[in-house]
Amino acid sequence: MTFRELNIIEPILKSVAIAGYKEPTPIQTDAIPVLLEKKDILGSAQTGTGKTAAFAIPILQNLYLEQPHSDHRQIKALILTPTRELASQIYENFTLYGKFVNQRSTVIYGGVSQKKQEEALKKGVDILIATPGRLLDLVYQGHIKLNAVSYLVLDEADRMLDMGFIKDVNKIIDLVPKARQTMLFSATMPKEIETLSKTILNEPVRVSIVPVNQTIDIIEQSLYHVNKQKKTQLLLDLVKSQKMKSVLVFMRTKHTANRLVTELTKENVTAEPIHGNKSQSARERALENFKKGKTQVLVATDIAARGIDIDSLSYVVNYDLPETPETYIHRIGRTGRVGKDGKAISLCDPKERSLLNDIEKNIKMTIPVVSHAYTVVLDATPKETTSKNNKPKSNKPSQKPAFKLNTKKNNKPKSNKTNKETQPITEKKAMTGLKNLSPKSKFGPTNKGVTSYKAQQPKRNQNNKNRRAVK
Repeated sequence: MTFRELNIIEPILKSVAIAGYKEPTPIQTDAIPVLLEKKDILGSAQTGTGKTAAFAIPILQNLYLEQPHSDHRQIKALILTPTRELASQIYENFTLYGKFVNQRSTVIYGGVSQKKQEEALKKGVDILIATPGRLLDLVYQGHIKLNAVSYLVLDEADRMLDMGFIKDVNKIIDLVPKARQTMLFSATMPKEIETLSKTILNEPVRVSIVPVNQTIDIIEQSLYHVNKQKKTQLLLDLVKSQKMKSVLVFMRTKHTANRLVTELTKENVTAEPIHGNKSQSARERALENFKKGKTQVLVATDIAARGIDIDSLSYVVNYDLPETPETYIHRIGRTGRVGKDGKAISLCDPKERSLLNDIEKNIKMTIPVVSHAYTVVLDATPKETTSKNNKPKSNKPSQKPAFKLNTKKNNKPKSNKTNKETQPITEKKAMTGLKNLSPKSKFGPTNKGVTSYKAQQPKRNQNNKNRRAVK
């Protein structure tokens, strides 16, 4: 099968040839004819199988045939995507495929100034690639109108669900005309996505190239059991011993990603982080350096898992195991692209065994275990809480002095009524055991406890003054 046999027009065939595509992938072979007929589609395929071209080429061709030389531009095609990186990647692909069809596209996303995006929109746009949040912002500000959209694409729909964008997606769907062609693509197909598809798709054609939860066969997977404290050292050993030139490392949090970059840099390994806290320019710079080979290790969180598209990526390392099995598929799908070999390495702490079990159950295989020099310590016994003297704390409650307990108990009056007679009695009870500490008054015994003694002080001093005056 060739692209020409898919009835693709000559201008796009020329662009495809420049891109270096020789023959369509299975998802492209199945999806392009359906979309050229303007039918809705529900597509699922493994990550890195060419989903973007599968919907970009038909959209460009249909728009070109509808308005081949139109200068009046309004948004006819809308592509929603969860991350900035993925949005930029799709925009680059549309620009490449649409080089000779006179269709203008632009991309908008959050995290950067919207001024340039506003300027691009004012010039007129046929195809808009956007993240949900920034799109709604510009719609509410009056910069974008979606009333002319006739092609709607939800790409990486499962990821948008995971990231909590589904409410924004529903708001956007309400803003576009119901008479449209809708395309929903997802790397995995959980029940929530199937439910969503029933509400927004009209008699869709289901395209599934392989079992959705099956990992890419050409990726060589391996597992290292190692304690968390030794993961960095083991990673350094692997990078140096296997002479890894391009390594994508996935972390669970932004903080640990930054810390790992610092530790790798100290060992003369060039590394950069890419995650949500970085500015868009910093993320693009880090990604560009990695693609050019200036950076040896790119440390990322899952926010960037779907937006990194590098053909020559050799290794993916799961420094932290993902908390959902589907994310494992997305991560390792960054390598082994375009028919090339790829390796996926997972570092598993004993506390992550349950996550490992979920992953292996999902991919229906046991990941081969590799031995190494670092001994794994199983922390099976609960830690005892120790004091400064290294003695375990007793479970028995500590005994407090009786007078303190009495103070707490007696300081809570049973009623709101107070009188002068009950107050001295309360104070006397509160000072039980301390009455012998108060000095005896020179003017005789007193029945008012400590409070009465303090009250006598000014009077006593006044008497002494008077005596000195008499003398």
